[in-house]
Amino acid sequence: MSILVDKSTRVVIQGITGSEGTFHTARMVEYGTDVVAGVTPGKGGIFHQGVPVFNTVREAVKQTGAEVSAIFVRPAFAADAIMEAAEAGVRLVVCLTEGIPTFDMLVARRYLDQRKTKLIGPNTPGIITPGQCKVGVMAGYIHKKGSIGIASRSGTLTYEVVYQLTNRGIGQSTCIGIGGDPVIGLSFVDLLQYFEEDPGTEAVVLIGEIGGSQEEEAAEFFRTRMSKPLIAFIAGVTAPPERRMGHAGAIVSRGQGDAQTKIRVLGESGIAVVRNPADVGETVAGVLEARRA
Repeated sequence: MSILVDKSTRVVIQGITGSEGTFHTARMVEYGTDVVAGVTPGKGGIFHQGVPVFNTVREAVKQTGAEVSAIFVRPAFAADAIMEAAEAGVRLVVCLTEGIPTFDMLVARRYLDQRKTKLIGPNTPGIITPGQCKVGVMAGYIHKKGSIGIASRSGTLTYEVVYQLTNRGIGQSTCIGIGGDPVIGLSFVDLLQYFEEDPGTEAVVLIGEIGGSQEEEAAEFFRTRMSKPLIAFIAGVTAPPERRMGHAGAIVSRGQGDAQTKIRVLGESGIAVVRNPADVGETVAGVLEARRA
């Protein structure tokens, strides 16, 4: 099974004719994703990468039945692109764009909160259900179909964990990068709820980092509402306070959001916390072995 996307998902690419949109549309199609439409204002009526292009998302949805949008639009216009997709009735938006102004995202997030459209990102590598659908920039070839869900704030560490799991013959149900910006869409708690309800997900790996309180909220969700095993790794143990590390949202500020606090809270909630990212695969294998014994 999977969450949010599968083989039947119909995808529209906003910004399909740009360099990033062009490159990654080709990779998604190669993987087997059903890319049914693209959107670039002023270029409606052409075909690009074999995909019909429309001037608006509304027109693309009406003509093709697209239900999920991938956004490869420059930062200054990306928030508007998110809201356009929501207005057109897309159920899920995956925004790959990095560097969207925070105020713009606050406006977009408020707009989405009044609608049914869900958002992954921005500043995310995307989402992949191995063997079925890839929406974003993840390297499809390292993934393997299976039963481990992955929710992550770090694209690079996601690839590391997936590579370890796949090399051990442990497949993944769905892998999602929630995004590294201060204002994002779906949270860790949201994704844990989806994975908890998915019969095809046996256990979940959470890859967190410094900044914010999402990991602590995930720990509370696990303690009170989750029955499946959760394995966690927190990046940024040596990060100095008041300095942003990598992602815009990765910053320890006013004594809050540090790695040690997150690790302590996760551990106290009964979550298997891994201190070295190289040990995640081994830990997952052990958890699965114990669960199936």
